[in-house]
Amino acid sequence: MDWLLTREACITFALAGAVLSSAASVLRIRQAVSAKSAKLMNYAGYAAMGASMLVFIIAGFRSPA
Repeated sequence: MDWLLTREACITFALAGAVLSSAASVLRIRQAVSAKSAKLMNYAGYAAMGASMLVFIIAGFRSPA
């Protein structure tokens, strides 16, 4: 469980969220996916970014002062 609270995990979640959200926008503009699929990809991207923020906060509380 400690690997989840590492800096690398936080960065990975943030990058995955950014890639998903960006891909949803690009694919929707190119009409490669439906609006519903793009919306789901966007929600998944925001969920990953939210997980990144949550991991960052929890790791901050767990670190020694």
